[in-house]
Amino acid sequence: MQTEDFNYVLPEEAIAQEPAPERDRARLFAHDVTKDASAHVEVRGLVELLEPGDLLVVNDTEVIPARLFARRETGGLLEVLLLEQRGADDEWVAMVRPAKKPAPGEEAELGEGHSVRFLERQTDADGQPGAEWRVALSPRDGCDGAALLEECGRMPLPPYIERGEGADAKQDKERYQTVYAAKPGAVAAPTAGLHFTPELLSALDAKGVRTARVTLYVGAGTFRPVSSARIEDHEMHAERYELTAEAASQVNETRQSGGRVVAVGTTSVRVLESCAGEDGVVSPGEGETRLFLSPGSCFQVVDALMTNFHLPKSTLLMLVSAFAGRERVLRLYEEALKEGYRFYSYGDAMFLYNAR
Repeated sequence: MQTEDFNYVLPEEAIAQEPAPERDRARLFAHDVTKDASAHVEVRGLVELLEPGDLLVVNDTEVIPARLFARRETGGLLEVLLLEQRGADDEWVAMVRPAKKPAPGEEAELGEGHSVRFLERQTDADGQPGAEWRVALSPRDGCDGAALLEECGRMPLPPYIERGEGADAKQDKERYQTVYAAKPGAVAAPTAGLHFTPELLSALDAKGVRTARVTLYVGAGTFRPVSSARIEDHEMHAERYELTAEAASQVNETRQSGGRVVAVGTTSVRVLESCAGEDGVVSPGEGETRLFLSPGSCFQVVDALMTNFHLPKSTLLMLVSAFAGRERVLRLYEEALKEGYRFYSYGDAMFLYNAR
């Protein structure tokens, strides 16, 4: 298929810059795939949409404050987004803006006695200097990298959410994190999970909807549009995952008893489907996944999907299209825009399911 087949026009004003005032009061576009019928409710309406015996599967990764602002000796400012830890504890691959400004070996101040050294600029697929660097964090004496990030780092919001150096980071520190986050390491949030509250999870539990936790350490590659003309030529980024024996057992028991496995977010889908056999039984384990789900892919485990509205030509949109059909998904996106839904990470959500 052509990547352009997954393009759509998104007005800039539809991109959410702030989260909903209350997590579970965000809007939810609920669509029954079998009946091709839709309803417009709030996220807290999941209590009515889910049934006893269903299993909600959430991604419990924790976003680290991976966005740094570094001041050069010249006074110029560099933005450093940590992407992946490499080698030594405090060495990272990072996206640097402007990428051409620092020189190899240059050190810049982060504040609070911390600094960052720019070791080597990375090249892109064509061998040209890219936006990524290998950098080394230099915590002040008596501190480690985690303390440096806690003191100097900001939440790594996607570039379509505009925040300057002086912006108040308090709201983003709380809201760009799920309430059940437990395992640090992600540099982007599993955004569908941002809508849940302890109260909503308790209400679902009281109804007989259990919750299972999986872990996928979301990387910045999640949000990158596909650049190849054909989706078959796209090289999927790798992300680390963990599926415990307890979570695998919950999933398998739910399927055996006739309940639905409801994935919260595309990241939960990737973990479950990466660990599934042809018979749909999932096995516990950990490792890296490059699973790329697009139209024509089969879902062995997931029966329903809650997810935010995604970027044009992204692997996330392709995964959703694999679940519900490309033409249908683009039609629903068009309807969502007409209905005033808010898109992307801080936006509203969609629930795709098959009613019983």
